[in-house]
Amino acid sequence: MIEVSAKLIGGPIFMPGSKIGCCITFTHPPLPSDSRSQSNSDVLENLAWASVQINCLCLTNDNINFPSVMCVTKDEKYLGNSETSFAPCLTDNGHVVLSTKPKILFCDVGLSPGENKSYLYSDTLPNDAPPSYKGHLVKYAYKITVGMQRLNSPIKLLRVPIRVVVIHGLTEGVTCENSIDLSPSNPFLESQYKHEECDMALQVLQNITAKRSPNFYNITNSRGKVARFCLFKQAYRLGEDIVGTFDFEQTDVSCIEFTVSLQCEEAVNKDFIAASPRPRKDNVSIVSYNTQHQFCANTLKSFLQLAIPLNVTPAFSTLLVCVKWRLHFEFVTSTKTSGERLDETKEGTCWTGPEHVDIETMVWDLPIQIYPSVPSIANDPHAQTRITIVI
Repeated sequence: MIEVSAKLIGGPIFMPGSKIGCCITFTHPPLPSDSRSQSNSDVLENLAWASVQINCLCLTNDNINFPSVMCVTKDEKYLGNSETSFAPCLTDNGHVVLSTKPKILFCDVGLSPGENKSYLYSDTLPNDAPPSYKGHLVKYAYKITVGMQRLNSPIKLLRVPIRVVVIHGLTEGVTCENSIDLSPSNPFLESQYKHEECDMALQVLQNITAKRSPNFYNITNSRGKVARFCLFKQAYRLGEDIVGTFDFEQTDVSCIEFTVSLQCEEAVNKDFIAASPRPRKDNVSIVSYNTQHQFCANTLKSFLQLAIPLNVTPAFSTLLVCVKWRLHFEFVTSTKTSGERLDETKEGTCWTGPEHVDIETMVWDLPIQIYPSVPSIANDPHAQTRITIVI
């Protein structure tokens, strides 16, 4: 019996272009103290080989024709089977859209009772890697697969899930060619350019999301002005609060209540939707997360505060799907004056609301930008980063 464990270095969240590290340990548990003494050849556990690879699988529903140009592997039925060859995705559902080159950890290793050996696996994610995403129409899932085989035994796989976040629109052109060091370099030392590129992208991300530039919007319908909305900034990071204010003074229409929802819009490229005799709109999925509802009749000012969950996926776009974020507003307005506001100078005056109010409903969508948090902040300290199997 051999116990195999894999532990991620630096947490389970990574960015394209960053290096992924994983420590893989093979342990032969010590024999019980009351066991009979045996020769070394009888208790020695042998492993023929072990290899590691990173894969990204894309899963879609039945109404989507997956584009073949996004697949990076050929038909895997010619690769053999899972018992004789290392094919990490052979038995998985979905399409392989990213696959790194397999790296061999060792060949022909023997472990005595109580002995363990550790190996450090590292690889760099491509800059064009899609993010981890779990939508209604499309899903992207990453995993590090460790394949190993004992002598005269089938292959065993240890899968370690990871999360990849992408800074949409910032990965291109964030570096300057003039900043590349042209001095002589040591070919035996690892290049720091990739690390500098990732650090620069994070710096640009912090600069964009830290800017506070209030934007004002006059919300109107066919009868006139309903409210004035102020959003303090347009770009947010995961885990931040979306804060805004409503001003109902100097309006033409009385607003009775409003609802604001944080929504994610998932749109699949229409070119990949399966043909149907009936027109349909199943290429778009909208999911609401946090919602704020408030009655605001005779209210002069109100506020908005919505938290962005840490486990959602920021905006991104691939050949197959485009994900955007927005604030969805719903206003319930009165077609008539619903009564006069209380006058602060008239003490003791009683105001009675009408028994029946004729209302109208209007909706409005405001696009916003959501970016990932810095991986060191987004990493959950309680997240499971070590996975173990016994072979």
